[in-house]
Amino acid sequence: MRSGMLAQGPEVAAFETEFSAIVGGAHSVAVNSGTSALHMAFVAAGVGHGDEVIVPSFSFAATANAVALAGATPVFVDIEEDYFSIDPAAVEAAITPKTRAIMPVHLYGHPALMVELTEIAQKHDLLVFEDAAQAHAASVNGIPVGNWGIAGSFSFYPTKNMTSGEGGMITTSSDELARMARVLRNQGMERRYENEVVGFNTRMTDIHAAIGRVQLGKLAGWTQQRQDNAHFFDANLSGVITPPTAEGSVHVYHQYTIRVVDQDRDAFAEALAARGVGTGVYYPTPIHRLPSFRLDLDLPVTEEVATQALSLPVYPSLTEQERDTIVEAVNDVAKAGS
Repeated sequence: MRSGMLAQGPEVAAFETEFSAIVGGAHSVAVNSGTSALHMAFVAAGVGHGDEVIVPSFSFAATANAVALAGATPVFVDIEEDYFSIDPAAVEAAITPKTRAIMPVHLYGHPALMVELTEIAQKHDLLVFEDAAQAHAASVNGIPVGNWGIAGSFSFYPTKNMTSGEGGMITTSSDELARMARVLRNQGMERRYENEVVGFNTRMTDIHAAIGRVQLGKLAGWTQQRQDNAHFFDANLSGVITPPTAEGSVHVYHQYTIRVVDQDRDAFAEALAARGVGTGVYYPTPIHRLPSFRLDLDLPVTEEVATQALSLPVYPSLTEQERDTIVEAVNDVAKAGS
């Protein structure tokens, strides 16, 4: 604040450099939200009218909204049930001559099945855009998410594993995509009053970037605490399906999401609330069934998981007593309903 530079300035540039060092990307481009990051990546890559982008329906609406806002058509396919990732077999079956790209979502902090999805993309000459909004510092086989495709998009919304108050980041190894993203976020101009294209105002402020830089310095410690909490739950919960981690993957547990299969999920959540344990349901309605899309599709795993998924507290500041309380409550409610 004392610097007098409140709009995009040196703090944003420093945040971009430091974020690239964390996620291993050649370029990071800061914008004003995770949704803007998704949208700008598509526009910068030239994805638009007449193109199809294959996406999962089990995600937050922004995943598909970004495709539609770019002028392309989201094609919804099913997920696999272990990691809530877009199903590679379903992706390959959905490819048409109009398919331009695949956008996997690293849901809840677990990486999507990037080895398989990358092979499919290469086979069919498709672009891969990663929705990494919930997966800061997650990785597959040592490669951080955000580096598998032409672009990755991260969110710094207050509920994420780190925040800038509000904001997002595009990561890419493409010099041209990075340059175009910077042009697009700034009204279509790289140099003042020399507008190259019709652009947007999606700049991040220096205030938000300053917050993000401090948060970024704490991300590793917070991630370890999330993982420790998750491993405690893995070892002690019973009567529910706990979230597995794929071999070679690093899960950063934006959410610790169990599946309630033998009871009504909502009743299960109410019973936990009565015992003082808060939960969250992400996401109760698949995107394809939202009023904004309203499509009649056969996505059986998506439909099933949407009625079973329940997220337990996993945030870094959980105390040992709170963890014990959560385990006791979940196990008791599961046992009572079995």
